[in-house]
Amino acid sequence: VADVTSFAKGPAIGLIPSVPGLGPILCYSYCYVGLMTGPFYRYRTHLDWLQQPDSQAIPSWRPLLARARLVPVYGLLFLGAARLFPLEYVRSEAFAARALPFRLFYMVPVFFVFRMRFYVAWLCAECACIAAAFGAYPTAARARPGGGPTTYCPRCTHGPASYDYETIKNIDPYGTDFCVRVRDGMRYWNMSVQWWLAQYIYKSAPFRSYVMRSGWTMLISAYWHGLHPGYYLSFLTIPLCLAAEGAMEAGLRGRRGAAPESDRSWGAWLHWFLKMRAYDYMCMGFVLLELGATLQYWRSVYFCVHLGALALLLLGRALPWPAPRAPSTPEGPHRE
Repeated sequence: VADVTSFAKGPAIGLIPSVPGLGPILCYSYCYVGLMTGPFYRYRTHLDWLQQPDSQAIPSWRPLLARARLVPVYGLLFLGAARLFPLEYVRSEAFAARALPFRLFYMVPVFFVFRMRFYVAWLCAECACIAAAFGAYPTAARARPGGGPTTYCPRCTHGPASYDYETIKNIDPYGTDFCVRVRDGMRYWNMSVQWWLAQYIYKSAPFRSYVMRSGWTMLISAYWHGLHPGYYLSFLTIPLCLAAEGAMEAGLRGRRGAAPESDRSWGAWLHWFLKMRAYDYMCMGFVLLELGATLQYWRSVYFCVHLGALALLLLGRALPWPAPRAPSTPEGPHRE
């Protein structure tokens, strides 16, 4: 029996009946569902789709409308912002002559345009899957993006079964925009590919250190997108931001005595603001693509995120970290 890695511990979840031959692999690789835009899905998901006993009984119209309801809004925002803040203006001499606050501000709408474009593309890709009832599983299966079911659930052939399409969910716009941490921002973006990276990169033996895993993961992510230098410059900035974020969190926990912080506190809002500015900054390399253009823009804003992340990393290291807890014994301390 061939095993495709899954989140579940049960031996019956995530298994395929046999190792597929060349024909089934080609059908899976070139399936029209998701061929051009994704999302990533496993061979098990493709096989379950082919073996659906009654696809007409699986709801698709209402889930499709629910998933697509904000696509027109994102599309209009994309068109309006792209017209008001064209990317090509960044390459012009007139832009270089503008004041520093304007140059800093301009990366905010550029990243906004970038997000709106991908929200439209990925939500439409998800809708294409939903229209074909692809990736539909009973809600009791507790499917996750990319991975599929995590608990065993008997296949429902008839009756009012409740289904969801979490398996092919690839983007969470609200989570992307309003999560607090840099690390969480990556989890809500390209979610099916994040599952693949978590399964086959994060859990690999050579990458036990989180910072090391992040570095290798960013290299793989950059190669996944292409060979433009801007991809590598942007992705390789993420490990520095993650290290600074982790150091500050640990240092502040030690200073507060490990007291939890509310997501609505002023510190959380500041954290969110810095997270968004870091992604604004890194997005410039992702859209400018060329080495010279990316470095020219970052130089025009004095490499503020690189230097700021480095400063926060050093500050976090300088703050007192929480002391490790002493191991407790059930019988308590012994006296001589």
